[in-house]
Amino acid sequence: MDSRMMGFDSPLFSALQHMLDATDDSDKSVSAPTRTYVRDAKAMAATPADVKEYPNSYTFIVDMPGLKSGDIKVQVEDDNVLVISGERKREEEKEGVKYVRMERRVGKFMRKFALPENANTDKISAVCQDGVLTVTVEKVPPPEPKKPKTIEVKIA
Repeated sequence: MDSRMMGFDSPLFSALQHMLDATDDSDKSVSAPTRTYVRDAKAMAATPADVKEYPNSYTFIVDMPGLKSGDIKVQVEDDNVLVISGERKREEEKEGVKYVRMERRVGKFMRKFALPENANTDKISAVCQDGVLTVTVEKVPPPEPKKPKTIEVKIA
């Protein structure tokens, strides 16, 4: 079978092959992700979010069941990155009580969103109600169209 029919000559395959060829087993530090990166990637993967755009704002909606407002952080980094983070902790064990099954997720959660240019980072509100966090980022109003400037014509 011809390799072109299998898709091995595609740009994606070429890029992957180049990356594999560039990786040298003798230098693990180049390809090994840092612990912080892995922790953040896991936290982001476990934090699904909905994003809506309205005429005057953007809304980010994240489920936060059982969390108090003190457990949730909403920040803006680098002037245009919205960061929603925090930590869900396991309940303290009581004497005589043992877990039969533990399925609810605990640990750090985080999401980062690059805000568009028209996002007004000075007008952000966050409300957590019934286990749902809603972060609203208002849009900067569009500039007023420039009116033609009238110049008075003088007679010389």
